[in-house]
Amino acid sequence: MKVAIVYNRDLRNVINLFGIPNREIIGKKTIERIANALRAGRHQVKAFEGDKDLVDRLEEFMPRVIKGELPGLVFNVSYGIQGQARYAHIPSILEMVGIPYVGSGPLAHGLALDKVVAKMIFHQHGIPTPDFAVMDSWETELPDLKFPLIVKPKNEAVSFGIQIVRDQKDVRKAIKSVIDEFNQPALVEEYIQGKEINVGLIGNNPPEIFTPVELVFPRKGPRIYTYGDKTHRSGRQIKYKCPASLTRKQNEYARKMARKAFDVLGCYDCARVDMRLDKQGNLYILEVNSLPSLGQRGSYLIGAAKAGLDFSAVINRLVEVASTRYFGTPRPGRLNLKNSDPGVLIHTFLTERRDRIERQIESWTNLNSRSDDPVGTRQAINKLTESMESIGLKSAEDFTNIPFVKTWETQPGFTGGTLLVGHLDVPVESTLPSQSFRRDPEWLHGEGIGLSRAPLVVLEYVLRGLRNIRVLRKIPLGILYYTDEGLDCKYSAELIQKAATKAKQVLVLRPGNPDNKIVIQRRGQRKYIVSAETNPKRLGKLTRSPDALQWVAAKIEKVMELSSRNDRLAVAVSDIKSMSYPMLLPHRVTMTISVSYGHEKMADAAEKQIREILGRGTVKCSLEMVSDRPPMKLRNCNRKLATKLTDIAEQWDIPIAQESSLWPTVGGLVPKGIGTVCGLGPVARNLYTPHEAVQRISVLQRALLLAEFLLKEGH
Repeated sequence: MKVAIVYNRDLRNVINLFGIPNREIIGKKTIERIANALRAGRHQVKAFEGDKDLVDRLEEFMPRVIKGELPGLVFNVSYGIQGQARYAHIPSILEMVGIPYVGSGPLAHGLALDKVVAKMIFHQHGIPTPDFAVMDSWETELPDLKFPLIVKPKNEAVSFGIQIVRDQKDVRKAIKSVIDEFNQPALVEEYIQGKEINVGLIGNNPPEIFTPVELVFPRKGPRIYTYGDKTHRSGRQIKYKCPASLTRKQNEYARKMARKAFDVLGCYDCARVDMRLDKQGNLYILEVNSLPSLGQRGSYLIGAAKAGLDFSAVINRLVEVASTRYFGTPRPGRLNLKNSDPGVLIHTFLTERRDRIERQIESWTNLNSRSDDPVGTRQAINKLTESMESIGLKSAEDFTNIPFVKTWETQPGFTGGTLLVGHLDVPVESTLPSQSFRRDPEWLHGEGIGLSRAPLVVLEYVLRGLRNIRVLRKIPLGILYYTDEGLDCKYSAELIQKAATKAKQVLVLRPGNPDNKIVIQRRGQRKYIVSAETNPKRLGKLTRSPDALQWVAAKIEKVMELSSRNDRLAVAVSDIKSMSYPMLLPHRVTMTISVSYGHEKMADAAEKQIREILGRGTVKCSLEMVSDRPPMKLRNCNRKLATKLTDIAEQWDIPIAQESSLWPTVGGLVPKGIGTVCGLGPVARNLYTPHEAVQRISVLQRALLLAEFLLKEGH
C-alpha cells in the first residue's frame, strides 16, 4: 500500500501567516523511523509537509484508484501550522479530497484540543475529571476552587503554558500570562496531588488498551509534566514505570475510563489518556491526547512495548487498524493462483504495479522515435522486441518486414483470434520541439505519450499480467507494431491488411478521447500534392497572367467550398510552400490538399472536382495523390465488438462510450467482416502537439479493460 507520512516542520509555506502559530514540531528522526518502519512493512512510503501544496503532492503520489483497488493512506503526524484546532486541519483536508488516513477525525481532534468542552463531555458521561473554571480575564472574580490549582491554555497541547499556583495572586498572574501569550481563555482546574498515569490505546471497536504507565517525577521541581520536560530543556529527567504502581482494581478502572474517554470523544485508531490518581485512590481524567507522541521516550510507546509491540510493530499496526476501519481488511492476503478468479488476479497484478507502469511510460516517452528518425525507430523496435521475447511471445515472420512492421504471436497463433495493432513512430513534425516526460496529479505528459507510448506500455503490462496468471499461452493473440504512421502507413499497409485477414477481430491501440470514448467508425483521408509553376515575375511589373502564389490563392477558396457535412466530406489545404529567385515573385508553389471522406465514391468525386478547378487558367499545374487511408466503415461486427468491451467496462465502473472519428487509422485497412474497434489506449488530449498528455487513472482503466477482454476471449 502507498503510505504518505504527513507532518509539519516548515511553517512558512502558507498563503498568509495568520493566527496562532503552532509550536509543536515533530523530530526528523521520528519521521525517518516511521518511514523505515513502514518500508519494513512492505509499504511504499513518501513524506510530505502538511502545507498548502499537500493535496497536489498527494494526488501525484497516490492518484485516483479504479474499482477494487485500495487507495493510498496518509499516516498523519501533523500538528498543524497555525490557527485554531490545528490537529484537525490535515484530517479535514484529507476528508474533503477523499484520502483515508491514520488517526482520529477532525471532530475528535477538535474536542480533545478544547479541554473545556472535553471536560463537559466527561462530566456528562460520568467520567471523573477535576473541577474547573474558564477565565476570560484575570481581573474578574476568581472561581471557588480548592488550592493548589492548575492554570493552562484552554486549547493547547503538550503542556504549553501549564503552571501550578497556590494562592490568588499567582492565579491572576498565571491567567494573565496565558491570555497574553496564547490569546485565548485560561482553564483553571483543581490540581490533583498524587500519581500521574498515562494509558495508551490502539485500534477500534474495541480498541486495545495498553498497560498503564506511571510518570515518576524527581524530587525537585513541580510534580507535573511540563513543556520543558517534554522537550528536554528543564534540566530534569522524568522516568517511566510500567506497569504503574496501581492495585488490580485501580488498573482495571484506569483502563475502563481510558476506553470510555476514547469513545465519548469519538477517537479512532490511537490516543493517549492522561489521568491523575490522588492519595485516596480516586482517579481523575485530565485530557485525551488524540495525536500521541511517537517519540522514542514517550509513554505511548512504553505501554506498547509492554504489550509486545516494538516501534515498527506499532507503526504498521496503526496502518492495519486504519485500513480495517476504512476497507474492512487490514491488508489483502496473498491470492491462490489455482483457486482465484482470473479477473481478480489480473486486477491485483495491474494495481500493484501502477508505479512501474508509469516508470515504463516515462522510459518509452524519453526514447525519441519520430517518423523521420530511422535510428530512433530501430531502437524502438529493438526495445519492444526485448519486452515481447521476455514475455514469451514468438516472432510471426510472415507478418514482419523490418524496419516497418514487426509482429509477434502467442503459442496458438492469432488465426481466428485477436490482433492488437499499434505504432512505434511518433508522427509529429520535425520542426516541433521535443517534449520530455513529466507528471502532474491527473496527467502524464510527453512526446507521443498518448499516440504511442502509453498504449504500448498498457499492452506490455496486460501481457505480463496474463502470463503471470498462466493464461497467456492459451489465448490466440497477435501483436503487430509498425513504424510509418507519420508516413500514412506507406510501407506497412499491405502487411497490416494481410495480418488482419487472419484474425477474428482487431483492436487498434490508438488513444481514447477526453470523453472516454472508443471508436467504431472512422473517415478515410487522401492527401494530394498540387504543384503550380509560372515564369518568374518582377515585383511591380504589369502582366496579364498571375504569379504562381496569386494563382494558388485564388484556387484555395474554391477547393475548400467542396466540403459538405451532409456528404461527410471535408476538403482543406494543410500546407503551402513557395519557391522564388532573389528579387522576383514566387514562380513555383506546392500545396497539400487533404480530403476527409466517409465513402470512396465521395472522395473520387471530390478529386474530379479538384482537377476541374485546378485545370482552369494558364498556369502549368499538376495534382498527385500521395496517400490514401481508407475509412473504417461502421459495421455490425464493430458494434458487437464494442458492446463486449462496454459490458466489461460496466463491470469495473470504467467510463466508456462509442463514437465516430474524423481521423484515419489502420482500422480502415481491416477487411470487411472482421470486427474492429479503435481507441483502446488510455484517454489522451492535445495529440500531435507539444502538450500531449494521457490521463493517469485511464492508464490503469484501459489496461484492466483490455486484460479482461482477452481473458474472456481466451476462455
